[in-house]
Amino acid sequence: MAPPRSRTALGLAAAFVTGGFIVAQARVNAELGTQLGDGVLAAVISFGLGLVLLLVLMALVPAGRRGLRRVGAARRRGSLRPWQLLGGLGGAMLVAGQGLTAHVLGTALFTIAVVAGQSSGGLVVDRVGLGPAGPQATTLPRIVGAVLMLGAVVLSVAPSVSTEAPVALALLPLVAGVAIATQQGLNGRVAAAAGGDPDDPDAERGSVLTSVLPAATINFIVGFAALVLAGVVAIAVLGPPNPLPTAWYLYLGGPFGAVFIGLSAWVVGQIGVLLLSLAAVAGQVVFALLLDVVLPSAAGAPGLTTVLGAALTLVAAGVAAAPWRARRRARAGR
Repeated sequence: MAPPRSRTALGLAAAFVTGGFIVAQARVNAELGTQLGDGVLAAVISFGLGLVLLLVLMALVPAGRRGLRRVGAARRRGSLRPWQLLGGLGGAMLVAGQGLTAHVLGTALFTIAVVAGQSSGGLVVDRVGLGPAGPQATTLPRIVGAVLMLGAVVLSVAPSVSTEAPVALALLPLVAGVAIATQQGLNGRVAAAAGGDPDDPDAERGSVLTSVLPAATINFIVGFAALVLAGVVAIAVLGPPNPLPTAWYLYLGGPFGAVFIGLSAWVVGQIGVLLLSLAAVAGQVVFALLLDVVLPSAAGAPGLTTVLGAALTLVAAGVAAAPWRARRRARAGR
């Protein structure tokens, strides 16, 4: 097994990469929703394609099926509760929040609210032990890192915040951010159950795919079911969508989502929910900045505050991950 510091560094790097997939999925799904004239239906299509991909992989990879059987066994033993399989509702809630409030609040204020929910939710989820690593202490570096991350995102998107936006509507994306943090913890629980019982030294240990595939598949089944219901309501209220676009790249949101959900399910067992959330947000800001430079949007090139905010996200993740408490204890023992 890798040393704790090496495992933390690897987990942070992987979480940072998930931020890139989140940005790519958001860009693709936003364009798909615009062409369809229905953001919720775009999310249904994205989740549906991701689910199809995962089911195909599950059929082709025996390790995934072994992990799924272990999840079923954990359910029968009672070590995995039914509500711990509902992490996919967090993703569905985020998408619903995008469709209901993002166009009113603006992307900037929506993002701030989501990150505030993720940061605070990550602290709480780690503290109560919803993730596979169990309860984790709420240390000063973790609190400072969460506050710095929120400040970094505010700095990055401040020029785009509309002062006329009804701030009360930000409660929904705030709750969605908490739901995302909860989703990451619950998916990590499912991945841990799929990988085998860590408390049993004689148990057969599975590969990464054994853990990741079942967790991601269950997440997508739950999220897809919730979004289908939301999509039916949206069509009933708004009417039928526009015809499906023909551009193939608009349908990559599902595969991108499958990658970052699966990767997050593994990462949360290495570094916990808070560090996963902070590193993923840092990845989102940095990759979004790079994407705006390479493929500029209608908003134009990013400004100085955006660049400084992106740099501060990396500092925030590093502060939260720093083993300051361990160093102080080591010095006290001398």
